[in-house]
Amino acid sequence: MIATRLTKDQMAKRCASDIPNGAYVNLGIGIPTLVGNHIGEGKEVMFQNENGILGVGPAPTEGEEDLDLVNVSAEPVTLVPGGSYVNHYDSFVMIRGGHIDYSIIGALQVSGNGDLANWLTDPKAIPGVGGAMDLAVGAKNVFVITTHTTKTGESKIKKSCTFPLTASNVVKRIYTDLAVIDVAEEGLVVKEIVPGMSVDDLQKVTEAPLIVNEEPKVLNV
Repeated sequence: MIATRLTKDQMAKRCASDIPNGAYVNLGIGIPTLVGNHIGEGKEVMFQNENGILGVGPAPTEGEEDLDLVNVSAEPVTLVPGGSYVNHYDSFVMIRGGHIDYSIIGALQVSGNGDLANWLTDPKAIPGVGGAMDLAVGAKNVFVITTHTTKTGESKIKKSCTFPLTASNVVKRIYTDLAVIDVAEEGLVVKEIVPGMSVDDLQKVTEAPLIVNEEPKVLNV
């Protein structure tokens, strides 16, 4: 049985709830860019984009877009009070210098030991990993947001990644449209599952073995 999957916005909202007050966070391309729209009132989080923004705010209201102020997905964003622009060099100094608390990143594949593949599907193609590897190894914590399976139903959570790696053994938590899964020393630990889905159901659409240390919580957003 496949239960109702979370929307992209719901996945981003669930991830946002785990970001602590005062954190410095980089948002990657795709679904991660939505996380900034779901930081609750009373929580101050500074979002960084490697294209040179420190202090990314939520999406602007219609008609208030500034096309000189965009995120890494080239989507209009806002700047929070106290935010700033920096050049590309300084942006990567923040990342490589270990000043980013959380990197929220998309993935093509994640392995059972936290290997990340998110930039290339054909090893014969011309390399172009960009800043993904810097974010994967430079941030203190790497959280992945991705759909649980591909459009053809293949699991993105693999025993071993078959695509070229961005970084090895870096992912700490995975947020999918079906579950929240921690990457621990013993393997992939299921923490939450969407309503109407069992652990057995989840395992059927997950290539890597799953571990259940306690009854998973219901993934409600």
